[in-house]
Amino acid sequence: MATMDLRTEIREFLSSRRARIAPEQAGLPAYGGNRRVKGLRREEVALLAGVSVDYYVRMERGSLAGASDGVLDALASALQLDDAERDHLFHLARQSKAPPRRHRPAVTVRSTLQRLLDAISGAPAWISSGRYDVLAMNQLARALYSPVLADPRRPANTARFVYLSPEAATEFFVDYDRIAGDVAAKLRMEAGRNPHDEELIALVGELSTRSELFRQRWASQDVRLHRSGRKRLRHPIVGRLDLDVESLAMPAEPGLHLNVYTAPVGTPTADNLALLASWAATRQTPATELEAHNE
Repeated sequence: MATMDLRTEIREFLSSRRARIAPEQAGLPAYGGNRRVKGLRREEVALLAGVSVDYYVRMERGSLAGASDGVLDALASALQLDDAERDHLFHLARQSKAPPRRHRPAVTVRSTLQRLLDAISGAPAWISSGRYDVLAMNQLARALYSPVLADPRRPANTARFVYLSPEAATEFFVDYDRIAGDVAAKLRMEAGRNPHDEELIALVGELSTRSELFRQRWASQDVRLHRSGRKRLRHPIVGRLDLDVESLAMPAEPGLHLNVYTAPVGTPTADNLALLASWAATRQTPATELEAHNE
């Protein structure tokens, strides 16, 4: 499989968003009785979006190439899309308008970025791709994510850990079910941005083949943005860590994110991070093991 089928992606995304909205949620009369479709009918979406029924049917069949930003905005409003879903719709439309091209997001980081990570001594920090490849880490991040790095395959991949090592991942992530859903949703978002990324396609294929849970989460068509939040971990050395997460896009390195985990001073998690840093300092965890392909 060299590319994802955009028309199928568009059709399944739009139909799944339409199916989740009851007429009364959209301010339309339900008319009672049994409806043959779950959620809104196509003609109801067309009415709400201010387009003809034929035009909406063409869009839901996978044709977004001619849709203007105004039409896409109206469609996003009609389907009550959140920010991530709206972005995903626009990504799919842009990919429909663009000629197919092979796009290979970055798989290496510059040595200056590794030095930046190493300069962050009091917090775990690392750089990841949109497909969850872990490309560079500082010493504390390597200690924190030691369960993920236990798989010798490089680059390490958090999505692979979550879905293909579920026992270890369930022990490591306190909120495993939420994490699993977020990972699939962010991979779906990345697929909308880069439908010709062969490594992403291969990863989705591997996870789909080997994990029933991933197949279920992928089929939901949910999408998520990379945003700040809270992550709760059980570390095998220092125990429970409730960490604040900042995930920052890197404009100079399209497709990559800088991730930094912190904790308020004086909290048990801050104390445990300091303990983890002391433990990491006694171990040989060379960056070259992780960043073998970097400059």
